Amino acid sequence: MKNFIIIGSSGGIGNQLVADLGNTENQLLLGYHSDKSRNHLPNTISAPVEAQSFSSVEALVELGLNEFGKIDGVVNLPGSVLLKPPHLISEIEFNQTIEINLKSAFATLRACGKLLSDSSIVLMSTAVTALGLKNHELIVAAKAGIEAMVRSASVSYSRKSLRFNAVAPGLVDTPLTKNITGNEFALEVSKKMHIIKRIGTAADISNMIKFLLNSENNWITGQTFTVDGGLSSTKETYK
Repeated sequence: MKNFIIIGSSGGIGNQLVADLGNTENQLLLGYHSDKSRNHLPNTISAPVEAQSFSSVEALVELGLNEFGKIDGVVNLPGSVLLKPPHLISEIEFNQTIEINLKSAFATLRACGKLLSDSSIVLMSTAVTALGLKNHELIVAAKAGIEAMVRSASVSYSRKSLRFNAVAPGLVDTPLTKNITGNEFALEVSKKMHIIKRIGTAADISNMIKFLLNSENNWITGQTFTVDGGLSSTKETYK
């Protein structure tokens, strides 16, 4: 039986990941901010966590160790999408974006580095860090930091057999992106930007996270895996 901690499990990708991992072969500790709806799942417990708080995330990882004895993987999913020209972004919006995305990832990395060994830690980036897209300056600043962190952490904690990797999705159909996916014109434009001509699903991202959590893939560390339907690496040409 494998034991996993999922921070931010109530979003679209989190819901899918819980469904994919939540079986009799796994035990899950779900860190939630305001959602307790999954307490009824078998082999699953929930606990409150402030993902941007060092002490709160550390307490959650300690709880997992106390409950399960061993933690095989930790996934940090909190994120936000704020697309504005930089000159229209307030300092409050800047700080909130950094806290939700970068600080929560660092808090997870910090707690795992302190408390765990022989475990896989998965953080979330975005495929847009490899592109130059309009009004994405703030989110790519936060997410690019995460990609750099997994590289350094994979060295710092290699002696403890901790593996750090990031997953960088393209546009995925989740509640977080409803401002885009709920607009028919914006959705069609987004589909055309992906060579496969569709946006991603939560299952597309959950599949990659599961791959990185699998202990059979323990030679993988310090990497960012882009799952984006070709958005960041391909361009369709027309004759």
